[in-house]
Amino acid sequence: MEVISLRTHDNGGIVQEMAHIANGRDTGNCVSLLRSANSSQSNMLILQESCTDKTASFVIYAPVDIVAMNVVLIGSDLDYVALLPSGFAILPDGGGMGDSGSGGSLLTVSFQILDDSAPTAKLSLGSVATVNNLIACTVERIKAALSCDTNNCCQKK
Repeated sequence: MEVISLRTHDNGGIVQEMAHIANGRDTGNCVSLLRSANSSQSNMLILQESCTDKTASFVIYAPVDIVAMNVVLIGSDLDYVALLPSGFAILPDGGGMGDSGSGGSLLTVSFQILDDSAPTAKLSLGSVATVNNLIACTVERIKAALSCDTNNCCQKK
């Protein structure tokens, strides 16, 4: 596969876009296969779909290991490929006054995280704190990417 482009992703790291499949006329509406340039995650890829139109914008992504992606690419049984998609959607809130278009936006963030494979396992306080921090930092990064005012809660304390 040929590397198409480089961009920042997740924790500010660099990713390589390994594949880009357009989904409509807007080049931002696509499905991408991304690979971290960080050598410690060389066996993982990120499958990502991005879409925007006048009603909403969303980004959905899921980590997938290279072996599982190769299973998909050769047309084998997909039942054994585990996907835990996460993502966010941005919708206009419709509260703009008159024709000024100065209304805000509604941000919805969703994560699927496997903490413990036992169905009866209880979440530890550390896991809850980690998820709370993940959500807060993700919202702050989205706000920063959109050039919104932010308190930058993601700084290490």
